[in-house]
Amino acid sequence: LKNYQVKRGASERAVTQSILSVIGKCVDQFGPGCVGVQNILQARCPLVRFAHQPSGFQCDLTANNRVAMKSSELLFLYGQLDPRVRHLVFSVRCWARAHSITSSIPGAWITNFSLTVMVVFFLQQRNPPILPTLDQLKELAGIHSCTFTAMLLCSFLSIVLYCHTNAKDSNYTFEKLLQEFFEFYGNFPFNKASINIRKGKEQTKPETTALYIQNPFETTLNISKNVNATQLERFVALCRESAWLLQQKEILNQSSDSPWGFTALLLPSVTSGAGVKSRRKRKLEPASSRIKNLLDSLKIKGGETVAKKGKRI
Repeated sequence: LKNYQVKRGASERAVTQSILSVIGKCVDQFGPGCVGVQNILQARCPLVRFAHQPSGFQCDLTANNRVAMKSSELLFLYGQLDPRVRHLVFSVRCWARAHSITSSIPGAWITNFSLTVMVVFFLQQRNPPILPTLDQLKELAGIHSCTFTAMLLCSFLSIVLYCHTNAKDSNYTFEKLLQEFFEFYGNFPFNKASINIRKGKEQTKPETTALYIQNPFETTLNISKNVNATQLERFVALCRESAWLLQQKEILNQSSDSPWGFTALLLPSVTSGAGVKSRRKRKLEPASSRIKNLLDSLKIKGGETVAKKGKRI
């Protein structure tokens, strides 16, 4: 134990990886309700990922990652400023999960964090803006030499006043925002533009990656560098399909014959088949009809059994 305590690591990163490796083993073997433990130690920010079954939470455990804390604080603040923010983020995440745009497995998929930043950026583009940019947050705070957390606390009232003033002039309903979100990213110039919530405007991509979303606090980093062209094309195609669906009157009106509203967006996509137009021809059998048919079939089988028994007697 003494030798372990005084032994020096090759670098701070190597020490962090060693610590997280041990923590990952402990969580896997002794963590109550913790399943699916993955040691992702070669990532830019090493982490241990696992799921907590009792709560249903997906957890990422890191060490010395203050940027992640700042990002969480920022997104929490944005969610507090306008109720439509949380509603839109939750809906987009649910939609993305239903269509396998996001995944709990590391890979080329878009992450929930990237999707949330994309929602924030979209809301900054409304007229008037529903959310302020990160630079505007600093201006509203009026202080520059304190920590980010202190800046948020000092500026919260002025930020709320700013958003409340804009919200009074904004007639965007949640339904309209959801439709315009899909339209916005269905036509976004991903091939040449990047997403920047610090400035709140499109900027020329500094790299040739498929999707470039600037890290709000480490501005030289791309938080979506893992996303490949195939996944981005799927995302754009699904955005266009969902925008088209929300433009259909029968989708927006409650009907007993087919799913309507947001639930219609969670149905399997047809973009990989004959195209969006084939969706018009497809009619799903309503759940009530399926249950009725099942009960009718049970009655028929029951009647046949009784008849056979009667003949035997």
